[in-house]
Amino acid sequence: QVHLVESGGGLVQAGGSLRLSCATSGIAFSINAMGWYRQAPGKQRELVATITRDSITNYADSVKGRFTISRDNAKDTVYLQMNSLKPEDTAVYYCNADVTGWPTRRQYDAWGQGTQVTVSS
Repeated sequence: QVHLVESGGGLVQAGGSLRLSCATSGIAFSINAMGWYRQAPGKQRELVATITRDSITNYADSVKGRFTISRDNAKDTVYLQMNSLKPEDTAVYYCNADVTGWPTRRQYDAWGQGTQVTVSS
């Protein structure tokens, strides 16, 4: 079973930057696409950005041009560089990975526990 652990959240003023990291542990046949999602109070969880093993990226319109997702395949770690942060970016940010399990090779979604990002105005 693969476990994900996020870090890097915190409190920042509007216009500031934060960098989130998500490290994996456990055994898998492969870690496929990885991504970041967020959930603000009273709202549904929404996609922020995803990245494939070949570094093909996808972003929510609300973060395009401000956030950058990247990954280190050797470490199975994914990052989210967040610049020009806005109060509406305040949410709990969750890391996600599409995993092919070992030895079953069954695919499943792994989730981290979340890290709080708060942007003050």
